[in-house]
Amino acid sequence: QVQLVESGGGLVQAGGSLRLSCAASGRAFSWYRMGWFRQAPGKEREFVAAVHWSSGITYYADSVKGRFTISRDNARDTVFLQMDSLKPEDTAVYYCAATQSWTTAAPREKDGYNYWGQGIQVTVSS
Repeated sequence: QVQLVESGGGLVQAGGSLRLSCAASGRAFSWYRMGWFRQAPGKEREFVAAVHWSSGITYYADSVKGRFTISRDNARDTVFLQMDSLKPEDTAVYYCAATQSWTTAAPREKDGYNYWGQGIQVTVSS
């Protein structure tokens, strides 16, 4: 059974940094794409960043471009999200997502992922 487990969240002051990790286990196939989404209280879950597993091509939401960096470690089956220059509006539960299949869904679409982590809280204080 495939599991995605996030770690690295917490409380940080505005302008600070955090690094999220998402470790995958239980799979017997190669990933096609992995990504990060976030959901703030009372808001829809939104796309943050994604990476094409084999090529390393990355995608970012405009709101985090230049501040967040997604990367992956193929050997460890882990994806990372380095978050710098954090703002209070980055406060949310962050979810790791993955798919093993080619999909017509764009990287920012939730429908393009069929595995999800349990989520991890990131709180940025002003």
